[in-house]
Amino acid sequence: MADPRTDAPPLIQSVDRAVDVLEYLAERDDGAVTDLAAALGVHKSTAFRLLAALEARGLVEQVSERGRYRLGFGLVRLAGAAASRLDLVEQSRSVTRRLAAEVGETVNVARLEGDAAINVDQVLGGATVATQNWVGQRTPLHATSSGKVLLAFADTGEQARFLARPLEVFTPATITDRRTLEAELARIAVDGWAATREELELGLNAIAAPIRGRDGSVIAAVSVSGPSYRLGSDRFGAVAAAVVSAGAEISRRLGWRG
Repeated sequence: MADPRTDAPPLIQSVDRAVDVLEYLAERDDGAVTDLAAALGVHKSTAFRLLAALEARGLVEQVSERGRYRLGFGLVRLAGAAASRLDLVEQSRSVTRRLAAEVGETVNVARLEGDAAINVDQVLGGATVATQNWVGQRTPLHATSSGKVLLAFADTGEQARFLARPLEVFTPATITDRRTLEAELARIAVDGWAATREELELGLNAIAAPIRGRDGSVIAAVSVSGPSYRLGSDRFGAVAAAVVSAGAEISRRLGWRG
């Protein structure tokens, strides 16, 4: 049977062959260009170009013997990113369940993805009758408590780049003035938690705190959200303390020793 990949556009075929290269090397300690070309059924020059492209991205590397290659540490970085996301949900779940039961509201865990926060897990509280499923959804950094936390602890260049753009309005309470938002982010960095008061949706309040990775950097945020009539400003202090404690516990489970 003909290989359907031979009918694919050149770019797709190249990507497919690059994956074949990685799989070939994954099965061996290393491989020579000639052997790799024979295994893939391509000319030696084609195999060399594929290896050169992968080497430039750190996905393969040359070993001491000329013309032989092995998997590179770039793959460790990619695998680590995937593993950290899986570890985050796994290690946070028991903590978020306990937090949701304690405060009676919805708890979410979110990560920074480009210019937005993406929710990777959600637990409903006992007081929740019905709520939106936020898992997998991208939410704005300046209008959500998790987003504010992630933005407050982002590196200076990333934060400045985000603040340089116009800030979208979602409700009359959405912060769209750069200086006002900068002042709030500075406060969040000092206090260790963020809040939103009907800034994304009318009637919805939320509080979030950072989750740190092994090296102490903020890799995610844990938040509590609920209707403003239940999660009012009078509860912010007590709920914030519980959320900060939950964030610290998840951080310790992920290896942080701060």
